[in-house]
Amino acid sequence: MVVWQNCPMVKKVAFASLFTLAIALLCAAVNAQQYPIMDRIADKVIQKYQTSTCEQLWQERAQKGKAPKPQMEQEALQMLKSDPQMRAAFINKVAAPIANKMFECGMIP
Repeated sequence: MVVWQNCPMVKKVAFASLFTLAIALLCAAVNAQQYPIMDRIADKVIQKYQTSTCEQLWQERAQKGKAPKPQMEQEALQMLKSDPQMRAAFINKVAAPIANKMFECGMIP
């Protein structure tokens, strides 16, 4: 006989946990639908870091600032600068993959 199944506190905790999970999933779905263009840009940035070699990333870092940015990249940056919520969603999405690759390449301690 399992006593804890009849315990009202366990049922409340289980319900609260499921409710919290449902809210988190809903928020994630809303964020994904809220900025579809940003999501595509973030996916491209993530893919670039995941498929680039460390040597390629070091070369890009050395070239940074020497050539003007493409028009589409400038527009994307302006879009992120003008919308703090979109910028936060973008950073939340790309931060871990970029940081991991930079760590692997010795670009951050």
